[in-house]
Amino acid sequence: MSSPIGALANLDRDRLLAHFETMCRIRAFEESALEALAAGDVPGPLHPSIGQEAVAVGVCSNLRRDDIVLSTHRGHGHTLVKGASPEAMMRELLGRAGGCCRGKGGSMHIADFSVGMLGANGVVGANILIATGAAHAITLRGEGRVVVCIFGDGAMNRGPFMEGLNWAQVYRLPVIFVCEDNQYAATTRTATVSAGPGPAARAESLGVAATTVDGNDVLALDDTMRDLVGAVRGGAGPHLVHARTYRLTGHTGADKGLYRSAEEVEERRLDDPIARCAGWLLDAGVEHHVLDDVAARAQREMAAVLEAARNAPWPDPAHAFEDVQDLRGPGFPAIV
Repeated sequence: MSSPIGALANLDRDRLLAHFETMCRIRAFEESALEALAAGDVPGPLHPSIGQEAVAVGVCSNLRRDDIVLSTHRGHGHTLVKGASPEAMMRELLGRAGGCCRGKGGSMHIADFSVGMLGANGVVGANILIATGAAHAITLRGEGRVVVCIFGDGAMNRGPFMEGLNWAQVYRLPVIFVCEDNQYAATTRTATVSAGPGPAARAESLGVAATTVDGNDVLALDDTMRDLVGAVRGGAGPHLVHARTYRLTGHTGADKGLYRSAEEVEERRLDDPIARCAGWLLDAGVEHHVLDDVAARAQREMAAVLEAARNAPWPDPAHAFEDVQDLRGPGFPAIV
């Protein structure tokens, strides 16, 4: 795809190259994770975001370390961009010691509080209410942090969407809701089960300002989020970003995606966000071998990450009930 009109004249080439590198790292991580899944090394489900990398990079690269992100069950990219260790993430996927949740959460529940990643969530839409609560806590404490809540297009048809946005608007909370719209709610085309013009209109019906952006355009996302994060941090209240993208794989690593045609997927593959970014960089004078080196380095990094995770020990069974809240009954440790 050709470069956006006028973009190359003012292009921050170093920043765009860094975005390209991060998108390559996300894809390489997920390709390694899918390899591990196929080999039987991943004990739980895996939801890849291949084709959606621009959203993770454009959104999360504009946040401070102490800002908060909440993600969906498809959250590897968001977690990686926020600063989590890819090796700790891969260990988590494989259920090994040293995982970012000590091997207990798996792919759908990755969290790393040290970098502001409050967690992925396996319950569609549940993270919206958690994000709203976190933003309210930040407001009550007078902290200058921002919360970003990323959810899919299927979540807009669940109750927490309206509940969370309503609360955020009533109290003018510092939260940005990002609808990462890959056009499918699991195996169902979202448009076939969604009334009205979409998530932006629903947000605006509550008085929440909304912006629609091309979710495969990392430049547009970067510009949009840079401005929004500053405004929301400054007290502008909540905002919704509707980012339209497309996942190139099935809903899970085991899903063959037979509910959509091969022609549809191949057509959308032509708009791969990594390839689009590479085209802009080439137009800006970056040489092919530089981009090839970046992609190859990402592949080597994540291959080593997978190998280290495979060689990591299993968690000690003695720690199984640590970090578990409110257990009752014989055989469980007393709660102090």
